[in-house]
Amino acid sequence: MLRVLLLGMLAPAGLGLPAPTEPQPHGSQCIEHDCFALFRGPATFLAASQACESLQGHLMTVRSSVAAEVISLLLSGDGGDSQRLWIGLQLPPGCGDPGHSGPLRGFQWVTGDNRTSYSRWARLHRDPALLCGPLCVAVSAAGAAAPGEPAWEEQQCAAEADGFLCEFHFAASCRPLAVESAAAASVSITYSTPFGARGADFQALPAGSSAAVAPFGVELECTAPPGEAEARWSREAPGAWDCSVESGGCERACNRSAGTSRCLCPADAALQADGRSCAAPGEHSCDQLCDHFCVRNPDVPGGYSCMCETGYQLAADQHRCEDVDDCKLVPSPCPQRCVNTQGGFKCHCYPGYDLVDGECVQPVDPCFGTNCEYQCQPVGQNDYRCICAEGFAPIPQDPDRCQMFCNQTACPADCDPNNPSNCQCPEGYILDDGVICTDINECDSGYCPGECRNLFGSYECICGPDSALAGQVAIDCDPKDSKGDDEDSGSGEPPVSRTPSTTASPSPVAPLHSGVLIGISIASLSLVVALLALLCHLRKKQGAMPTELEYKYGAPTKEVVLQHVGTERMPQKL
Repeated sequence: MLRVLLLGMLAPAGLGLPAPTEPQPHGSQCIEHDCFALFRGPATFLAASQACESLQGHLMTVRSSVAAEVISLLLSGDGGDSQRLWIGLQLPPGCGDPGHSGPLRGFQWVTGDNRTSYSRWARLHRDPALLCGPLCVAVSAAGAAAPGEPAWEEQQCAAEADGFLCEFHFAASCRPLAVESAAAASVSITYSTPFGARGADFQALPAGSSAAVAPFGVELECTAPPGEAEARWSREAPGAWDCSVESGGCERACNRSAGTSRCLCPADAALQADGRSCAAPGEHSCDQLCDHFCVRNPDVPGGYSCMCETGYQLAADQHRCEDVDDCKLVPSPCPQRCVNTQGGFKCHCYPGYDLVDGECVQPVDPCFGTNCEYQCQPVGQNDYRCICAEGFAPIPQDPDRCQMFCNQTACPADCDPNNPSNCQCPEGYILDDGVICTDINECDSGYCPGECRNLFGSYECICGPDSALAGQVAIDCDPKDSKGDDEDSGSGEPPVSRTPSTTASPSPVAPLHSGVLIGISIASLSLVVALLALLCHLRKKQGAMPTELEYKYGAPTKEVVLQHVGTERMPQKL
């Protein structure tokens, strides 16, 4: 028979408890001084590990069939046999030697060791010797080879499982409060554990748990003297509580008279200041002689000896207690750095390491498993941000991806290295000389009826008093009169948004401004008229001496020079 102390399947809803600020377990069990809890909700391995640590525990280690049966009981009670739950088993980066991997196949517990007498791997479709980390392990009853034996499955650590299992260790525990059978129907007790479990049906409770007893309004706590494994229920307020619950907390006897409960002691003992414990007369004088604890010697009248709390030792006078410098112990109690404190010590790690379950480990790279289009940059130990190549910036609505961006008058174009003639510019810029993106000055094209202000990749109008948007800044001061004109749009069209985007260049020739196109058209028409006039003039000049004709036509940026030299033969004399 498995000696499992069931802490109960918990149902916080319906108990009238306030909303918790920490994750709440869906079920929990205790075996001796170790407690286990099941938590539901999607989480990565790192998030699950941090959640357990925030409750002063760690992800569950399954070192024996007893722990495996605990998981089966938790899964069956929660009704989620098909769910995957993280346990505290992970494979460090790299590939280990399959010949020395052992039953854990090279994986390690989050406590930093690989000790186990049990393993239950799911069937693999590949050679386990080819497994390379980092990998983590989730347990599920769906992949079990036999009923009641949840199987272990390797998973990517950045993937989300359906929940996780935490493990907690306590030095002592209490039994549930004993209630007299006559009062059991009228007494209601709600327990709360240090790791967040709440409910009324428990078989054992770890030290640090509390109990709310109704209708008496009594709040009790499970406490244990230092160094002792047996804990008991108590409270700071002196005196007995109702005798029907745990005998009022009295060490000897509880008496109820006139509706009031009080503790009684034998004739040879006196009730102490807490109103519940008893001590022989004069025993208090012994406590005054010792710094921490006084133990009487029953074989020697008036004899006693002093004892100290953990982390202290008796001084030379055998009465005072002195702190023990734990950091001078060999071997050191800390893996890297040790700082001594009164009655204890604290462990610290070197820069670049985190203290996890008493071990210094390198933190997981926050960029692991991200989807940055160009490059990921860690921010602290738990966050990251995506960065883009020069000339690009993250898209505000999709920060993992990048878009072209320019905040200057001219920026280098983005050209295909395999096809240099294929170049792109951000919206509001025009390709110049095939490799440079130059800002289009929309103000030169008369987009604004009044004052115009050119911006990088865009523009804005300061609307005058005669416009529909008088006194405002916009890209169209008379939106009701605006009409679409596809012929004059293109890269110089006023953008709807200042968010940059890319425009592709179909050929290495830069697109011309609309003003330039109009000038070229007028110049071409003038050239045709000039040529016709020239032909007429040449016909009239036939028979004349060789002449030279020079014609110039002025355009906005160009000057066309046409030169024609004709030679006329003179009649020869016979």
